[in-house]
Amino acid sequence: MKKVIYFAIILLLAFLIATYISLNNSEKEKALSILINIDNVDSFNFKKHDSVLVAASFLYNSNDFKNIMQGEHYRKAWAAPIKVPIVFLDTLFGGSKIIDIGGGKQTKSLKLETENGTIYTLRSINKNPNPLIPSAVKSLGLENIIIDGISAQHPYAAIPVAHLAQSVGLLHTHPKIVFLPKQSSLGKYNDVFGNKIFLLEYETKGKVNWTKYSNVLKILDTDGLIELKNKEKTRLTIDKELLIKNRLFDLIIGDWDRHAKQWGWVIIDEDSKLKAIPLAGDRDNAYFNMEGIIPSIISNPNMVKELRSFEKDINNMSGLVQPFDRYFLINTNEDLFIKQAYLLKTQLSDKLIDEALNTWPKNILELDGKEIKNKMINRRNNIVAYAKNFKKTIDKEGYLKEWPLKGCEDLELQESLKICFECLEQQ
Repeated sequence: MKKVIYFAIILLLAFLIATYISLNNSEKEKALSILINIDNVDSFNFKKHDSVLVAASFLYNSNDFKNIMQGEHYRKAWAAPIKVPIVFLDTLFGGSKIIDIGGGKQTKSLKLETENGTIYTLRSINKNPNPLIPSAVKSLGLENIIIDGISAQHPYAAIPVAHLAQSVGLLHTHPKIVFLPKQSSLGKYNDVFGNKIFLLEYETKGKVNWTKYSNVLKILDTDGLIELKNKEKTRLTIDKELLIKNRLFDLIIGDWDRHAKQWGWVIIDEDSKLKAIPLAGDRDNAYFNMEGIIPSIISNPNMVKELRSFEKDINNMSGLVQPFDRYFLINTNEDLFIKQAYLLKTQLSDKLIDEALNTWPKNILELDGKEIKNKMINRRNNIVAYAKNFKKTIDKEGYLKEWPLKGCEDLELQESLKICFECLEQQ
């Protein structure tokens, strides 16, 4: 018995030593948005060029040992140079002004407004996970587990996802990869936002209609939608079929992070009734790929069930059903899930998946295209079964008990509206 205990202790010590070695085997410098073939960025005249060759980050460079411990992920894509157009705010869309800075816990963003009032966002491709790191983790010197975990996100996932969404009739934010040089229009924001790559996309909230829909009153975020529901009651409904289609689409592309703040809603006036059309934003976690010993332990369903890796099969639906789903889709007929699953299965052809992935630069496609394609095809082929399981899991977890939804903390609502979106109508 003592030998078994000693052996277990030795294994534990070996694992801890290996963990610390892998954590300390990282780029120490802030190697972000690296310009290729430009020696002196400060003296380079970006005005004379329309594009640059840039790599998102060298921060996740690794060796074989680190790949075993922390996973290979999309490290090569982060470090691969791609050609990116240069943008200047004074000429972007005829001239754009900064109206706010924002972003989530990892992402920095600039909100821009054009002359006609359309709102765009410049969302940083590089992430800063430091706000997510518990002090206990920092004190143990393990923060690199979280920092390095960003390499499981594909830096350019949003581009093919937008093509797919467009082709199957789902709203998206039309993201484009751009390079933002330091410039006078950035003013005090130059140090934070200058000389970096971003996703330039429509904001999921605004007064100007940029979508394909007519009779649009405004575009709201989720808290704005719920606040409007509190006011309009039965006059306002959501397009459930399109929301279901969106959520099944999320399952196919492996986007596990779809909480309430990741959505906008296009409000349409239909014969004195109001209908809300879902608008998906923030595709940072599409194709999220967790590998390696340490990430596999962290993403175990018994540890963090929501952290789902993009594999060929979905094995833990409970981790993919969000409070958002229970709030909006509880008491929805299973037939709607099955109908949208069959529709997606038909629309997402192999040819369309190829077309979408070919929106990537050739070097990125060669790195990740084949594996992602095969996973999407397998998930598409099984989407009807996944749809039934998704609906079953929503019903099993039941009405929302853990109000508020993300981003809805300050809303003053009738109590029934905190349980589900349609509960106000059932009083």
